[in-house]
Amino acid sequence: MSDMPTLWFCLVAAMIVGYVILDGFDLGVGAVHFFAGKTREERRAILGTIGPVWDGNEVWLIAAGGTLYFAFPALYATAFSGFYLPLMLVLWLLILRGLAIEFRNHIDSPVWTPFWDVIFAGSSSLLAVVLGAALGNVMRGVPIDSAGRFFEPLWTDFKPGTGILDWYTVMVGLCSLAALTMHGGLWVALKTPEPVAGRARAIVARVWWWVLSLTGLITLFTMRLQPQVPANLARWPWGTLLPLLALAGLMGVPWFIARRADARAFLASTAYLTGMLASAAFGLYPYVLPASTVAERGLTVTNAAAGESGLRIGLVWWTIGMALAVIYQVVVYRHFRGRVGMVGKRGMEMGRETGS
Repeated sequence: MSDMPTLWFCLVAAMIVGYVILDGFDLGVGAVHFFAGKTREERRAILGTIGPVWDGNEVWLIAAGGTLYFAFPALYATAFSGFYLPLMLVLWLLILRGLAIEFRNHIDSPVWTPFWDVIFAGSSSLLAVVLGAALGNVMRGVPIDSAGRFFEPLWTDFKPGTGILDWYTVMVGLCSLAALTMHGGLWVALKTPEPVAGRARAIVARVWWWVLSLTGLITLFTMRLQPQVPANLARWPWGTLLPLLALAGLMGVPWFIARRADARAFLASTAYLTGMLASAAFGLYPYVLPASTVAERGLTVTNAAAGESGLRIGLVWWTIGMALAVIYQVVVYRHFRGRVGMVGKRGMEMGRETGS
């Protein structure tokens, strides 16, 4: 059997990890900016931390979706039809976030700016929950029928497998919100001056306990709801290194913020997210979308992948495209490194031009 489908499985997983790390702090910034910023100038500075990069970060979601369509067309067809409503929610929330960031500075009004701030905070927080719940559905499995299709209501009695939202997927969604709030708070602490950075650290210190608790519960219930996870750990014991990476990163966050080592705390949060998502991918393999009813109906890297020749040719173009994207983002982040400054009313027009 060719290793190309497995390679593409790893590449798609890596792109999803990259999206969560990069756009994850964008979402977290939206979740914390009302609490870390007490004045309009402070909130403007918080938005300035993502102004030059937020739209580029979201490109990774589009790239991951395009790669998924190319490498695993059967998964794309099944998942995107079964998750039609959640995907529309994601689309609308992404649109609202973009509108909020772009429109908030167009009119200097005591009503206009706070309105878009609420939209930005609400859409960012809800998007984190929806994306987490989607991951929970994939980990739990979906009721795929003999024709390779599935349908789930949005919710019923909240028992696992009875709807898109159940107690397990909601728990994963809340953990996603807490984790990305922590990640975004650390980005704000890294990129803003005091006292905003201090408030962001305080938010992270409180949210961290929720991340720790929900991570433990999700790990326990995932081992019970998805038998492929303990089976893979038994087959490949080295996979335990991935949750250990997540645990080490999570433990490092309070250690570093207590010492105001903001860059190291942000890297620790990055390690936590990487370890958690890599653990999920490892636990599911070889499934890309497991079935919750008849296991044999699940989509795997073999029966969902595109043709061998297409995967090989696509790898060449994917490598070139990803290299260009990575170079672009490295240049952007290096150009906008350092902390942002406070922008008052006199600097409003300049703030619009720079995205802050």
